[in-house]
Parts: sequence; structure tokens; C-alpha cells
Amino acid sequence: MAKILISREGVLEKTVQLTKERMTLGRHRHNDIVLEHQTVSGEHAAIITILDDSFLEDLYSTNGTFVNGHRVGKHFLQHGDSIKLAKYRIDFVADGIRPISGIPAMPAAIPPARIEVLNGSNAGRLLALDKPQTSLGRAGIQVVTINRTEAGYAALHADGDRVPLLNGAPLGKLPHALADGDVLDLSGTRMAFRLG
Repeated sequence: MAKILISREGVLEKTVQLTKERMTLGRHRHNDIVLEHQTVSGEHAAIITILDDSFLEDLYSTNGTFVNGHRVGKHFLQHGDSIKLAKYRIDFVADGIRPISGIPAMPAAIPPARIEVLNGSNAGRLLALDKPQTSLGRAGIQVVTINRTEAGYAALHADGDRVPLLNGAPLGKLPHALADGDVLDLSGTRMAFRLG
């Protein structure tokens, strides 16, 4: 089970196991993890954990949510990520993580995959899904991320007001497993997920 280490001004304040699928962080008492500082929004962020994967989502906080120095809306957490919420530093620790030197770039058991653009001026264009996370779309408008894990490939709506479609149905903010031939629709641009 993953956990987070919460520090303020270099002092470790608490360690929290991520025991629920969705855990909220913020200043208000109803949050799962309460961070008592006026620069933290009432409901600042949430960590969603599904199986072995955890995602950090900013809940439209005033001062933003940062991972490894970059402001994020939604972020796939990896062992060692450093999260900054106002005055707090939060280190993400994945359970059962292997030493860095022993982690292969990609799990060998997962077949290669790619995205094929089906329409428009880029029809026929292929994009290899050879990174742990690939983003599609335009920031602030509509972004889908495709995450590659030991369990396979999963897509989620990461950013923007426009909801992308997966096989004609709205794609949510939680990871959805992809199968060969699935079709993503981002604002009219259709793309097929291809395995192998």
C-alpha cells in the first residue's frame, strides 16, 4: 500500500497510508487528510488509488498543486514524486518498489501499443505509446492521458472542460482500461488504440 510523508518547513508532521480509493487533502475538517495552514484551500487536492496506481488531482485550489516543481491538474504518481501544497511538502512512497537500478524502462510483458489518428489532416499518423504516460489533446481545453503499467494501458480525462469520448461514451477522471480497437474522440479527432 502506498503512503505519503507530509512535511512542513523541513519537519515531518505525519505519515499517511493511502487506505481509501479517494482521499482528499485540504484545510477543512471533513477532508481525509487535514492540512492546517491558511494557504491551503478548503478542499485542495485528492489522491485516487486504483490497484497499484495512484493519481493526484488538484481540486481547483487557489495556490495550485505542484509535482516535482511543475503545476499539475492531474498527475500519475510515481515512487519518489515530491508534491507541494502551499507550505507543505508531501513525498509519495509506493509500496514494494524495487531499487531504481532494477526497474526496467517498460515492463517486458506488456505488448507495444500505439495510437492511430483516424480522421482529419493527420489521418493515418501513428503515435507509439512507449512512455509510462502519454498525453493527447490541448492543455486547458481537453487532455487525455494514457498510462502504461504492468496491468496494461489505461486512459483518463486529465484536463479541460470538454469531456472526451471512449467508444462513444464519456471518459471519466478515473483510469479506464484500453482494449485493442478502442476509439477515443477528442473534440472530433478520432483515434484508435492499437495493440501489437
